[in-house]
Amino acid sequence: MKDTPLPLDGIRVLDIATFLAGPFCSSIMGEFGADVIKIEQPGVGDPLRKFGTPTESGDSLVFLSEARNKKSISLDLRQPEGVELLKRLVAISDVVVENFRTGTLEKWGVGYEHLSAVNAGLVMLRVTGYGQTGPKSKEPGFARIAHAFSGLSYLAGEPGGPPLMPGSTSLADYLAGTYGAIGVLMALRHRDRTGEGQYIDIALYEPIFRYLDEIVPAFARHGFVRERMGADTVNVVPHSHYPTQDGKHIAIACTSDKMFARLAEVIGQPELARDDRFGKVAARLQARDEVNRIVAEWTSSKLRNQALEELKAGEVPSGPIYNIAEIFADPHYAARGVLEKVMDERVGEITVPAVMPKLSKTPGRIKHLGPPFAAHNDDIYGKLLGLSRDEQEALKAKGVI
Repeated sequence: MKDTPLPLDGIRVLDIATFLAGPFCSSIMGEFGADVIKIEQPGVGDPLRKFGTPTESGDSLVFLSEARNKKSISLDLRQPEGVELLKRLVAISDVVVENFRTGTLEKWGVGYEHLSAVNAGLVMLRVTGYGQTGPKSKEPGFARIAHAFSGLSYLAGEPGGPPLMPGSTSLADYLAGTYGAIGVLMALRHRDRTGEGQYIDIALYEPIFRYLDEIVPAFARHGFVRERMGADTVNVVPHSHYPTQDGKHIAIACTSDKMFARLAEVIGQPELARDDRFGKVAARLQARDEVNRIVAEWTSSKLRNQALEELKAGEVPSGPIYNIAEIFADPHYAARGVLEKVMDERVGEITVPAVMPKLSKTPGRIKHLGPPFAAHNDDIYGKLLGLSRDEQEALKAKGVI
């Protein structure tokens, strides 16, 4: 499969973004064949290289994983010579990915209007904290701020308790990068039909906000402000996390009356599913605490695996609440190839999340992990742009590359 042509073969992406949201978009594209050139500030590189768990290579584990399949060059976009080199690359590229604060690239003379004048078919992804427009457009943004501004953090936590971080992860960055990839692919489709490029404007909080199910129409129609519910779900019960005898927890999801009836059978209390008890979802919602207590009493009497086997036999949707060590030991993860071991010439073997989604004919692949800083300067400036060794050395001496 290594020689199979990939869907994005022939697409060149210039990644001038830093940290995570924009670069994650270009990583996705690189996994499926795009030629991704990561452009980094001379002397310092992408801050993501120093963020997270360090390795003996000098680059962090998160950089090695998320900068997979990219080439790295150095280029100072704040210098006129740097702008000229970028425009030469734009002229022979398809996509530019950036996530500088709104107005920064325009100040340097490399905004969308400047670059599209060089390449009318250019597709440009622009990820910022609050988008290119609006009263907050020039404010900086990070994932934690996006989680808060989107309304997600308000929903995370126990009833009556403080809002919590919904997992120690940069969820907003990854979702913005994913939506960015979708936007770029749609824009490329339009370009292929019309020859016209365009830019995609994504605010970091917007993908998170888009994922909040019915919270928008529920407020607009009924004025309903959803509050923190811990592990529970607003419209169904029991649909939560429950403790087991061995100090672990499992997730149970009963999204219909039929599922609850099956659960009632499994726990040995079929009468709970009668219409005069909790057989209808409205009744269960009214008695949320009691229903959860009954289920928790049953799960607490069972070891985790025992409870899960009985629920599985009764066709009740359920699953273990895993930590990462348990994920590594799980046979389903192994069978699906979700964890991929990659050999890196600088640090040896590293396990990283595998490529997704899984395409049956043209699956993506990891060719290599994040590259050394500026490792491809000669390849790009010398072979692609035709600069001589003396020209490269002169630009390096001036701090342009």
